[in-house]
Amino acid sequence: MKELNDTGKRILTQAHGLFMQYGLKSVSMDDIASKIGISKKTIYLYFEDKEQLVAEVVKYITQNNQEVCDDDSANAEDAIHEIFLAMIQMSKLFQTMNPSILFDLRKYYPKAFNHFLVHKNEYIYNKIKNNLIKGIKENLYRDDLDLEIITKLRVESIVMPFNIEFQQNTKIDLVHISQEITIHFLHGIASAKGLKQISKHHKKLSKKTIIK
Repeated sequence: MKELNDTGKRILTQAHGLFMQYGLKSVSMDDIASKIGISKKTIYLYFEDKEQLVAEVVKYITQNNQEVCDDDSANAEDAIHEIFLAMIQMSKLFQTMNPSILFDLRKYYPKAFNHFLVHKNEYIYNKIKNNLIKGIKENLYRDDLDLEIITKLRVESIVMPFNIEFQQNTKIDLVHISQEITIHFLHGIASAKGLKQISKHHKKLSKKTIIK
């Protein structure tokens, strides 16, 4: 892929916005070109095909996610606060994300989906496991947790709202689903001390953010 100048970055940004709003499959290269006001030929100067463009958008999303998560880890008061900060970021992301994105990614863009899987199964997995270890040391999480099982459970619960079967027969938005799953998860792993911290952070952050 050609190194991105301002035009290339603009293409990437606009494609990202359209994919998030409408899903991956339904947005064509013509749609992206029309949105930006350039020819489709210009897009192909920077991206070989739509699959490569999708892959670059996924890389952009996961890289940004990692930067935000690392900042949250560094600035959090404790392990539970870190989960609430992550929940805020997920809620902001899910507000503008089409529910079909992961389905489209898995079915139509295997290379990009593989990149997402690496992000999920390595970066997110390790981030969650480290949070659990931290929370146990802080006496906020139960000390009898099976770290491998609970880590994998949390990883899969994050992507659960995007499961097509999960979405069927429900009109509940992704943000609310994600928040409910996270709060339920926290209550399941928290110690008595941790439950008090959950209540504290929930009340504190709900006044300032979209957390309900």
